[in-house]
Amino acid sequence: MAKSEKPRTKRRSPLWARLCAIFGCVLMVISGGALITSKALVARYAGAVETKDLFGNSAAGATKRPVSDIKGPVNILLVGIDPRDTSTAPLSDSIIVVHIPKGLKQAYLFSIPRDLRVEIPPFARTGFQGGTSKINAAMSYGSSTGDGKHDVAQGFDLLAKTVSKLTGIKKFDAGAIINFNGFKEIVDAMDGVTMTIDQNVKSEHLQPNGKPRPRRPECADNSCAHPYVGPQKEYKKGTYHLEGWEALDYVRQRYGLPKSDYDRQRHQQQFIKAMAEQALSKNVVTNPIKLDQVLRAAGDALIFDGNGHNVVDWGLALRGLRSNDMALVKLPGRSLFNGRQYIGEGLEPSADDFFASVNDDTIATFLVEHPDFLQKL
Repeated sequence: MAKSEKPRTKRRSPLWARLCAIFGCVLMVISGGALITSKALVARYAGAVETKDLFGNSAAGATKRPVSDIKGPVNILLVGIDPRDTSTAPLSDSIIVVHIPKGLKQAYLFSIPRDLRVEIPPFARTGFQGGTSKINAAMSYGSSTGDGKHDVAQGFDLLAKTVSKLTGIKKFDAGAIINFNGFKEIVDAMDGVTMTIDQNVKSEHLQPNGKPRPRRPECADNSCAHPYVGPQKEYKKGTYHLEGWEALDYVRQRYGLPKSDYDRQRHQQQFIKAMAEQALSKNVVTNPIKLDQVLRAAGDALIFDGNGHNVVDWGLALRGLRSNDMALVKLPGRSLFNGRQYIGEGLEPSADDFFASVNDDTIATFLVEHPDFLQKL
C-alpha cells in the first residue's frame, strides 16, 4: 500500500485508548524478551516509565507488601485514556483486565464496556457518596484533588475498586494507564504493521492522502452521524503493510460495514494480534536500535504500578508469552433503555459465571464449555 502523508488531525476517539490499553500488555512482554539481548537497554526503559501509586496504597496507609517473585495467577488492570490537562476530569475510554493463570503461560484479555452501568463504591478522598452510573465515570469521580485539578492516578484507584466490585477480583497485581500520544510514537517506531484486511472499508475520517476529511459547518457540535465530506481513504481486501496512521484509521471504522460495531471489534482484535506479532518479532526484539526506539516511546505512553515490581520485573516474568498465547474474550451484553432513552450497557447473567472462573483460575475450562465467549479473529 502506497505511503501517504501522515494526518494532522487532533480528534481522538475511545478506540485509540482501547488499543493503547491492550498494547500496554504487549509492551511488558517486550521488555522481558529484551533482557535476553540487552539488559542495559531494558534498564533504560524501566527508568523511562513513569510509576505512581494507582491503587491508593499510600493514601490508605497500607503497609508495603514485601517484594517477591511474580507468580500466577495474576490480574492486571489496563486503562486507556485520551490525554487531557489536569483541569479536566478524566474518563476511562477503555478498561481491560488481563488474567494470567498459574504458570504464566497464557494471557486472557477481556474488556469492560465503557458504558456499562455499575455500582460505583463511595470514595472518601473526593467525598463521592457512591451510586449507579456508567463505569467510565468512576475515574472522573475519583480524580478531584480539591483545587480545581484532577489526578488520573487517584481516579484509577476508584476505577480499580469499581472493577473489583463488578468482577469479584479482590486485588490487582499491577495496573497501567496508557495514553494515545505515546502510543502513536510506538506504532511509528515499529514502522507500521502487516495485517490482512478481510473486507473492503472506506474511511469516515481521512482522505486518501491521510489528511482529515473536511467537516460540514452544521456538524461542529458533533450532532451529525456523518459529519464529514469529500474523498475517502479506502482499504481493500488483502494483506498489506500499513503505516501506523493507516492501521489505526482502518480499525476505527464502523459506518458502512454490514455488522457495524461487531465488524469493527473483529478488526481491532486482528490488529492487536498483528501488532503483538510484529512487536515480538526478531525485527524488533533482536534489533537494539529498533528496540530502543519502541521501548523509549513506550516510556512516554505508560503510568505504571507493579505493586513493588517495576515494568522490567513484569516483563521478565512474562517473557515466555507470545501473541499466540493471548486469548481475547468477549463478554455478552445488551443495550439498556429507559423508555426510548439509551442509558448504557448491561451484561448478561452468564458474565457472572465467567467472572467466577477468573477468580477460580479456571478460565480455560470455562472457555471449553462456553466457546461463544472467545473472540473469533
